[in-house]
Amino acid sequence: MTAVLFDNVSRHFGAVRAVDGVNLEIAEGEFFAMLGPSGSGKTTCLRLMAGFEQPTGGHIEIFGETAEGVPPYRRSVNTVFQDYALFPHLSILDNVAYGLMVKGVGREERRKAAEDALAMVKLPNYGSRRPGQLSGGQRQRVALARALVNKPKVLLLDEPLGALDLKLREQMQEELKSLQKSLGITFVFVTHDQGEALSMADRIAVFNDGRIQQLGSPEEVYKQPKTRFVADFVGSSNVLPARLCQRLGVTSSYASLRPEAIVLSAPRDGALSLSGTVSAHSFLGAVNRVVVDVEGARIAVASPVSLVVPKVGSPVTISFAADELHPMEDA
Repeated sequence: MTAVLFDNVSRHFGAVRAVDGVNLEIAEGEFFAMLGPSGSGKTTCLRLMAGFEQPTGGHIEIFGETAEGVPPYRRSVNTVFQDYALFPHLSILDNVAYGLMVKGVGREERRKAAEDALAMVKLPNYGSRRPGQLSGGQRQRVALARALVNKPKVLLLDEPLGALDLKLREQMQEELKSLQKSLGITFVFVTHDQGEALSMADRIAVFNDGRIQQLGSPEEVYKQPKTRFVADFVGSSNVLPARLCQRLGVTSSYASLRPEAIVLSAPRDGALSLSGTVSAHSFLGAVNRVVVDVEGARIAVASPVSLVVPKVGSPVTISFAADELHPMEDA
């Protein structure tokens, strides 16, 4: 069943088209990511789902029900915000139970539900504490429990991991994905971090200028970008000029080529090759990033640290499989 449907949805703020004719279907039980830079329209789409904004045009459905004009509290969705928005004067248990209290659920019933929700996010004995006594990661879990306690059909997450440090963010990515799978709830996750989207989502919509540039699985979006924007934004991709692609005999258009698909070596059997000069290199921990100038085109190569890095100015040959070169619709 379709959990969320956008049919030619737009949201304008004066002359600004924050969302411009978006068509989108999110399946029930899917972990769906909306990825893009600031101002790309992804958060406005999330607010349209939540009911915090109303569309200028188009139609929205949530589990088959029309969403236009329906206030947030009457929608079967809940939102987890980046700043968590916890009440500092309430205990953790009361924070989690707050939504149930507003709905008129009895004290004992809502306390039991709140305790179960805290146990779900691995904070079973934190109910008596206040938000100020918790770490950032723990506050994020409380915000998640507060949203889940209402048993929404769709959980909306607005960059909820943005305030966490790298190690904790990676840990929470794994936990969120595991929790979503165990609950079977539709998660819609907004982020500008391509690593988060690639590691967590079943499908990704890449936004720019209020429109979806590409929609597909993480592997499709990463390995087969349709536009130059997607190639540049999702990971670090080389965009080979049409003249080089024509000479290689693969395509007459621009094409993307991921740095990790390139080898600094003479051509292998069946591989394509280009000759150039090393113009820069840097150590990135797991790999060395080597930039090769090929007839004015800068091509980045992710070379294993076990290999010797050629000196700047050295002539080199780069090779790659033909199927690693992906023509793009727009460059």
